[in-house]
Amino acid sequence: MVLIDQLTREPPALGAPGHDVAVDERAARRSLQTQIARLERELADAIVAAFPHVCVPEAPAPARGPRLLDLGELECVRDDLAERVRGARLAITERAEHEARSRALLEEMLREPARHKWVRVWAADVGERSCGAYHVRPRLGIVGMLMGWWHVKVSSGCPPAAPA
Repeated sequence: MVLIDQLTREPPALGAPGHDVAVDERAARRSLQTQIARLERELADAIVAAFPHVCVPEAPAPARGPRLLDLGELECVRDDLAERVRGARLAITERAEHEARSRALLEEMLREPARHKWVRVWAADVGERSCGAYHVRPRLGIVGMLMGWWHVKVSSGCPPAAPA
């Protein structure tokens, strides 16, 4: 028979005699690895979806060489990946808002060029994969400027390569 001398409000320590609690490290490791794999896929999808316009910071360099990570290190990797995915999604959202504002400005420029004199919108800012631009300019130079003849000119794109 066991007698209790004192009553304490603290829970018994793990691994104390008579209180064996088996910690299934394999299940915890498997769960963390599954979460890490899912976060890596989400980060890769986010990067590919916004490739040329959104840069995601690189992962921190590992402190040591190849080894089996313990549970605490796996949790740190998972938390770092979750933060990088959040940052990538935030950057993608900001880029989408910027493109929407640029497209709205371009539509206004096309509707009323005289209200947007000398405004330039780059093709990359509206989500196009070129280096061209939309520029409101006077038709026929100074005569068009004096007469109020404004139009949107679309540049032909990237400058030609220099001769060898």
